[in-house]
Parts: sequence; structure tokens; C-alpha cells
Amino acid sequence: MNASPPVLVAAPDLAAAKVQWLAYLAVERRMSPKTVEAYDRDVTTFLRFLTGHFGEPPGLDDIASLAPRDVRAFLAARRADGLKPRSLMRALAATRAFARFLERQGHGASAALSAVRGPKLPQSLPKPLSPEAARKVASADTRLGEAREPWILARDAAVLALCYGAGLRISEALGLTRKDAPVSGRDSLTVIGKGNKMRSVPVIAPVVQAVEDYLKILPYPGGPDDPLFVGARGGPLSPRIIQYAMQHLRGALGLPDSATPHALRHSFATHLLGRGGDLRSIQELLGHASLSTTQIYTKVDATELMRVYQSAHPRAKRVQV
Repeated sequence: MNASPPVLVAAPDLAAAKVQWLAYLAVERRMSPKTVEAYDRDVTTFLRFLTGHFGEPPGLDDIASLAPRDVRAFLAARRADGLKPRSLMRALAATRAFARFLERQGHGASAALSAVRGPKLPQSLPKPLSPEAARKVASADTRLGEAREPWILARDAAVLALCYGAGLRISEALGLTRKDAPVSGRDSLTVIGKGNKMRSVPVIAPVVQAVEDYLKILPYPGGPDDPLFVGARGGPLSPRIIQYAMQHLRGALGLPDSATPHALRHSFATHLLGRGGDLRSIQELLGHASLSTTQIYTKVDATELMRVYQSAHPRAKRVQV
């Protein structure tokens, strides 16, 4: 049985421009393959909608002549498909980025995409762990007595220690190689983050100890370019394994569902800020492209201060704040 031919979602001129745009994102903007794939998926969905909306695959001229009602119709259709506000905003951001690229290439400006406002997003503050809980999660001693091989328990603790002690994402920790291992004699670590951007983060003694404890009993030899963290059979470690370990720790320590590996990164930033760290330095440590992304932690810190005030101050119930 022959496969159905792919559905044409754009005229040849627009399809060629989209290929150029994706190459621009990957090469010049140095976006990760997953980010480029997400942008491609969102824009392809938009073009597929326009094909049905206009009755034929859109071309470059159609993008330049879009009206606000066309963009609103797209958002309404995606909302009807069950897309949440955050996903709608991502789809709109991708199509705007594509339109800006087309404009820079001399294919006309699409004012409609900028004119239409996206859905309002409910503000969701990061939910850090308490310092005590974060330290327990990142300690191998917390899981002593489990029916797991000691090197696996040490491995999980080392990954979580990097998330909390160095503010790494799981993908950044699992992307480290043997030659990157933060061991004695190294006081910093080079990390490749989103968009293949490199940054240097300091490594504190407990993180060094956790990694060294893991390497001492790791049963698999490896070369300098092999993954630092490996699975039970010696292959690359899946993020899902660390998420499972965190799920187990949540139950053991009585932590909420918001206590995820990424919450350790939030905890790293929030605890630094609470102890006098400045936002610009925290931004660099986290690898945020914009300071506004880091500023959300000021609200987390203020929320925690207010919680303590409300629970401990003798006049809290009578003072309006």
C-alpha cells in the first residue's frame, strides 16, 4: 500500500523561505535541535491552518497581507483544539519570529501578527524547596538502606547535587563528559546550556564530594569523552531515571509534587538571593539570556518573607500589607 503524499502547507516560495529560516535558527542563532523542531512544528501548524483558511497553500504575499482577524481565527482554532494559554503564546511567538525573518529578507512586514495580543498567562512562581529539604534530596545518605546498587544511589545524588549546588538543568548535568567531571582541583565547571551557550559555574565542596563518591564506585570504565553519568547498563543516563529518583524522594521526605529536579535549580537561585546574591550574578550562573527571567526569584523571596511574617509576627493578623 502506497503512503499518502505529504500535505502541502505552503507555496514553494514560502516553503523555501521556511527552510532558510530554520537553518538560520540552527546555525546563526545556535538554537538547540529541539528548539528548532518546536519552532518548525508551530509554524507548520500555522501554515496548515492558513491553507484551510484561505483555501490554498499560502505564499509570501499572503503572510505580508495577513489581517488581525486571520491571526485571531488561528488562535481560536488552536484554543478549540485544547491548547493551553502558554502553548498558544509559544505558537504565536514562533510565527512572529518567522514573520520578522521574512521582513528582514525583504518579503514585506506582517503587522497583523504583532497587532494581535496573545492570551494572558497566569503568573506561576517557581516553587523552591527549603534549604533543609534540598540538602536531603542531594545527599546519598537519604537513601541508605534501599535495595539499589550503591553506585546508582551515588549517581542519582551527584546529579541532584549538581542541580542544587550548581543550578544546572538535568540536561546540562547529563550532558557532562568524564573530562568535565568536577573533582578535586577544579573550582568551576563549563556548562553548555540552551542555544548551545556556554557558561562557567563555580563548584562547591559538597558537589565535588558527591561526584567523587560516585566515580569511586562506578563499575564502568570510560574515556574522557564518554558521558559522566551512565545508566544501569553503562549507556547514557535518561532524565526519566532522575525524575523517578526524585519521585521516590518526594514520598520518603513528604515533599509536594512541585519538588522536581528542576525545582532544585529554582532552590539554588532562591537561596542565593535570600543570602544576599545579586540578580546579575544569579542570571549568569543560571545562564538566563534576559535579566527579566531571573527577576521572578525576587517575587519568590518576597513571598517567602511574607509567609514567615504572617506565621510568626504577633501583630500579623492586624497589620494590613
